[in-house]
Amino acid sequence: MNRRPLVRALLASAAIAAALALAGCDTDGTSSVNGRHMQPLSDRMQAEIESKNMAKESPILVRIFKEESELEVWKQDKDGRFALLNTYPICRWSGELGPKIRQGDRQAPEGFYTITPGLMNPNSNYYLAINTGFPNAYDRANGRTGAFLMIHGDCSSAGCYAMTDEQIAEIYALARESFFGGQRSFQIQAYPFKMTPLNMAKHRNSPHMAFWKMLKEGYDYFEVTRAEPKVDVCEKRYVFGAESSAKFSPADHCPAYKVPENIADAVREKQRRDDIKTAELINRGTPAVPAKTGVDGGMNATFLAAVKSHGGPGATIHTAAGTIPPHVNPPAEPAAETNIASMVSLASAESQSAYAPRSSVQVASAVPGSSSGVGSFFSNLFGSKTEDSRATQPAEASASKSKPAASAAKTGHSAASAARPKSAPPAETKTANAAATKPSSSKQDAEPEKNAGSAPGVLNGAAPTVPSSGFENRFGSWN
Repeated sequence: MNRRPLVRALLASAAIAAALALAGCDTDGTSSVNGRHMQPLSDRMQAEIESKNMAKESPILVRIFKEESELEVWKQDKDGRFALLNTYPICRWSGELGPKIRQGDRQAPEGFYTITPGLMNPNSNYYLAINTGFPNAYDRANGRTGAFLMIHGDCSSAGCYAMTDEQIAEIYALARESFFGGQRSFQIQAYPFKMTPLNMAKHRNSPHMAFWKMLKEGYDYFEVTRAEPKVDVCEKRYVFGAESSAKFSPADHCPAYKVPENIADAVREKQRRDDIKTAELINRGTPAVPAKTGVDGGMNATFLAAVKSHGGPGATIHTAAGTIPPHVNPPAEPAAETNIASMVSLASAESQSAYAPRSSVQVASAVPGSSSGVGSFFSNLFGSKTEDSRATQPAEASASKSKPAASAAKTGHSAASAARPKSAPPAETKTANAAATKPSSSKQDAEPEKNAGSAPGVLNGAAPTVPSSGFENRFGSWN
């Protein structure tokens, strides 16, 4: 007997019942019973999924590229490999190229993030939201701070990736269907740009290059395998595709591990070709772009052109990719370019490759990290994939607007360690209202979410990442 339709029906009923129960606690003018989180996929999207030999409930993976202002949704096809389903132009992101370092820097995060059902917020003031879970184990090990960095709607960003409401509705629905299909978590890979030889050549003088070269290892893994890379953190750096009987501890020495030989060889070969091409481009005089532009973030050219064609913001603009609201704040024109001479070496300890020469294996004892799971329905049904959750951050809030709103491979070879005004975007004071108390202080970098109170468990140490009205908790009441 196929139990999946029954489970889906029960989950949907539980979500509605939980929403009705929470409606009485709503104090900011946004109805808890809006149904946004249960919008079905369009006929167009379902046809697209079928045409690409995919199932509606198969796993997804998300890639984000700042410079191109694009968000890709990949979906596993019936052969078990991820294929590109759709590319969404990003309506707005803030900050410069580079990782988020500290609370208040307006930086949208870069790195590898694991999204569980508890990070899905169906009751966001920004239509719908998916919490990236920043800071993850890597971020915490490197002392990076901030919280509630989201992918959400409303085309307004202060440290987040903002889409149109129509886009986030579809992305949210794709994630929801993958959870209904049994995916326990999906991965977000956030990059400064597409990790091509040309882009690596253009950005060679960036002080972030060592970090980006490390991210490129995960990028290359996915490119050659079309499988979600297993991500670990040790020695304060990412390690991809590692197989080990020991535990990884983010700040401690890496344990002995190995990467499947065929994958390690394929990744090394891609890196070799890319490095040669990058060097050729530099030798041919490819200019280096400035490390800083003086511009706060970006907007996809599709949306920027639409705003300019209307004489600037101030009116609702309808585009094929969704609605641009009147309060949109496009990025300023770039400042005069200033070439920054060799600020950092292209090689550093932070960018040591996990696909190093075959003879090198590092052995170290690992300190077991603590972990915690989210104790509601999806966690019990699937189990919860968590990273080291030793560090947590309190949710401090400020007043905010109310908006109506696979890799299958042989194992072999070892590899070494490796209320904002409507006329402007919100200040980076993204908030979370605690379940029983009102916020008393303002803190930047927090998504202005309703009811993002403490939860039974947290992901990646970013506490609290599960809103009390969240996707997982709504279903948790049924459990």
